[in-house]
Amino acid sequence: MRDHYDVLVVGGGINGCGIANLAAQCGLSVLLVEQDDLAAHTSSASSKLIHGGLRYLEYGEFRLVREALAEREVLLAMAPHIIRPLTFILPHHKALRPVWMIRLGLLLYDHLGSREQLPASQRLTLAQHPAGAPLRPRYHTGFSYADCWVDDARLVVLNAMQAREYGADVLTRTRLEGACRSEGGWLARLADSSGAPRTVTASALVNAAGPWVERVLETSLGHAGRSRLRLVKGSHIVVPRCYEGEHAYLLQNGDRRVVFVLPYGDYTLIGTTDVPFDGDPATLAASAEEIDYLCRVVNEYFVRPIRPQDVVWSFAGVRPLFDDGSPSATAVTRDYHLELDGSDVPLLSVFGGKLTTHRQLARAALTRLAGHFDLELPDEPPPALPGGVLPTLTLSAYRHQLAQRYPWLPATLLTALLQRHGSLIERLLQEATALADLGTNHGGGLYQREVEYLIREEWARQPDDVLWRRSKCGLAMSAAERQAFAAEWERRYAGLGMD
Repeated sequence: MRDHYDVLVVGGGINGCGIANLAAQCGLSVLLVEQDDLAAHTSSASSKLIHGGLRYLEYGEFRLVREALAEREVLLAMAPHIIRPLTFILPHHKALRPVWMIRLGLLLYDHLGSREQLPASQRLTLAQHPAGAPLRPRYHTGFSYADCWVDDARLVVLNAMQAREYGADVLTRTRLEGACRSEGGWLARLADSSGAPRTVTASALVNAAGPWVERVLETSLGHAGRSRLRLVKGSHIVVPRCYEGEHAYLLQNGDRRVVFVLPYGDYTLIGTTDVPFDGDPATLAASAEEIDYLCRVVNEYFVRPIRPQDVVWSFAGVRPLFDDGSPSATAVTRDYHLELDGSDVPLLSVFGGKLTTHRQLARAALTRLAGHFDLELPDEPPPALPGGVLPTLTLSAYRHQLAQRYPWLPATLLTALLQRHGSLIERLLQEATALADLGTNHGGGLYQREVEYLIREEWARQPDDVLWRRSKCGLAMSAAERQAFAAEWERRYAGLGMD
């Protein structure tokens, strides 16, 4: 740790970690601080998609869609272990949009951005296609198109890990108490979870605090002004598997929203909602009304109904969108907006953004700061994220190779570890020769060795950091297993995370 940095980044979501990563790659000294865990809020509460945003075409967001579509295959190449192609089925609802409009939108979607690996869209006769089996027979026509699935929280963590590889310092559970311009730079007061103070200086400050971006501006930096932030709550539910297969569904609804129905291991993930929000972003939960809404949309299309009591897990996040004056939460732009205050001692604030376009947001942010540091952004294509460089051409071929090297590793566990860690699985397994070498089995496919790895390498400091963000093992564990893990954390793991 040093006392002075070129850039201090506040916020450990996808925007903050993406900016810190690129800044470090540019050769700048970087400190990233996050008041909670990495991806603790908005960035782990998404629909888990790398996508262009098909519905944004209706709102004329052509630049955003084009940029997002171009990013899909770039990100797929950077992190094939946590990002994979996903086929979507869009049943045609006669009362909503005409067939010609959907077909035209999909053709535009096919050609707006570069597409080399992902297939083009197609029109389907649902009665003759396996994807039509779980749907009500009144849906005759459908369409298929491709986007990508992503482990959102791991995308954030991998950006932070790569930033660290390039020399950045990352402090989680560290709050910016206040900062002021002083002697040609920023003088920032920080405090960790114990309240221990620390003071650092920085030549530039990036406010990427997501839902807290205006709070940082007003309370920590003393920059009160007009509100530029519009908080929109989105909730998701998880239910037992609704259908066979690894494809997803995009369901249209009469309020002009769409709902995703996504494969999620042994479960189905359904979301999301768009609800105006003005509360505390730290205390969120899916409301009964939102759960009912999602169930109703799904039940309009699927033969087998789902009920609120079928929900095994739900989560909610707040999208910190730039207020463009749109009359409804659904219509508010998902594009990002950057505001630069000062040139000698710059303050850059980030509004909005999407998982898919986080790299482009980071490049735009560093471009705004480039004159201050006289730097040049690195050329494309970008380096692979940690674990993304595979010794074989495909993830499946690498999995086969690993199965030969670790024949004692259960197939489901090998797949799960590979999809979380990619080629870093070898660093995790090291010289293990038997399942017993992985230590205590906490349930849900979570073993002691991985927990210790996540603490040592990925800033895991609390049980939920492991169960619900760096892995999703909490979903496959019983309530008793989760309680036992929390107790074991206090006994065995808590001290390992002390810096």
